[in-house]
Amino acid sequence: MFWRVVVGVAAAVGIAGIAAAHHSFSAEFDAEKRAELTGKIVQVWWANPHVRYRLEVTDAAGATENWELQALNITGLQRLGWTQATVKVGDELRVSGELGRDGARKLFVRNVQRADGTVLLAARGDPAASDVNEVRATPGKHYGYGAVDNDYPVDITGAWRNRYKFRVTVDDLEPKPTPFTAEGRALFAATDHYQDPALRCMALGLPRLFGAPYNMEIVDTGTHYVIIHVEHNTPRRVWMDGRAAPADTQPSSLGFSVGHWEGDDLVIETTHLLPGWLDGSGLPMKGEGTRLVERYELTADRLAMDRTMTIYDPYYTQPLVRRRGSARDDVDVDISEQGSCDPDSYYRDLLELGRLEEHLNR
Repeated sequence: MFWRVVVGVAAAVGIAGIAAAHHSFSAEFDAEKRAELTGKIVQVWWANPHVRYRLEVTDAAGATENWELQALNITGLQRLGWTQATVKVGDELRVSGELGRDGARKLFVRNVQRADGTVLLAARGDPAASDVNEVRATPGKHYGYGAVDNDYPVDITGAWRNRYKFRVTVDDLEPKPTPFTAEGRALFAATDHYQDPALRCMALGLPRLFGAPYNMEIVDTGTHYVIIHVEHNTPRRVWMDGRAAPADTQPSSLGFSVGHWEGDDLVIETTHLLPGWLDGSGLPMKGEGTRLVERYELTADRLAMDRTMTIYDPYYTQPLVRRRGSARDDVDVDISEQGSCDPDSYYRDLLELGRLEEHLNR
């Protein structure tokens, strides 16, 4: 016999610890309401953007309910030691976490307890934990490829670990409060969580790509850098030969990027962007008239860099700033670490809400 116990207590649950989330946690779950469920796993979705499980819960009267358990994405769970076989169909578990909003039978999973008492951590609550603030590299070791003989002050080629100085790309832009124009504020107020392209497994593009925790590899081709992001295996080209965007350049999710070195800092400017979101909460980006300026500042030992993005957009009265970091790593950085993405959960949620046709017709 399995029982569901709802705990209506606000707790220090460390929402920032949901480091792999693509969209706003608060849009789906209520951090003030926690629950504990006991039941049997009847379905597993080991796929991005979030690993999910279906838990069958039976009450004292013998009636059953199906609950959706949402976890981190594949990469996030793997960092905690999970594999696809960690939780399987038929497993009887006790799970705890935050409840879905609006009465949805959903739970963001924090902890899992097996029938034998073994406890599994499903999400970190401390954003400073693990490797977020660590540079795990050897001073004096050369990590770049150095394949092209460009007269640049720093060799930034090779792999970089982007969890360094990471924070969730939701409400991470400065200054606060957000300096909206009237038009920008109205657009944000009308934002629908289900418009987030991340839920449909679409590549996010800039500027959200800049904030992602997934690793990247930089290759110097001579005329330009190619930055290969694990996020949707996205290749980005940054022209370094002084060219300007051609007159017929069409807007795209990555825009047109040109770069140059200012001393030991790499500066990149991007224009010709499509409209989109600045972050996972739905802050709007106009696209036309949007300009992004990135500055990559290398540490003296060349083993880490602070990355700053300044966003100039017509929907805001002041520039917005996003800060991140990247670090070298003595462990090989696998740029293919992110698994495939399956939008099944997105369309299933819309179907259960009776909103599928509405979104398909957009």
